[in-house]
Amino acid sequence: MDFHRRIGASRIKVVRPEGELDLMTAPRFRNLLRQGHSRATGSPRVIVDLKAVTFMDCSGLRELCDAERWAAEQGGWLRVVHAQRGIATLLRATRLTDRFPRYASVRDARCDQMANCSP
Repeated sequence: MDFHRRIGASRIKVVRPEGELDLMTAPRFRNLLRQGHSRATGSPRVIVDLKAVTFMDCSGLRELCDAERWAAEQGGWLRVVHAQRGIATLLRATRLTDRFPRYASVRDARCDQMANCSP
């Protein structure tokens, strides 16, 4: 599992995990989602780009839920970019599609333009 993090000029953090997001990699994913945030940096705005994730289980999903709740409590948000059927199936099976609507690209997530169709 590789992780990439970038903070753009708009102060939106983009997190791009690659490979499998499971019980073994979830702690590192959690740290990356919250890393670099302090009250001085303002409300957290995080885009999680899952397009390079080949597998995600409930461990990764739990970290997304915790990070989304944390961001909302701080007055911010977390948006998820994905195109894989497996991730879409996991979100539907856990009834989290309303909490994590699908964005087709980081650009769409930045502009809050949700994808019209599911993968």
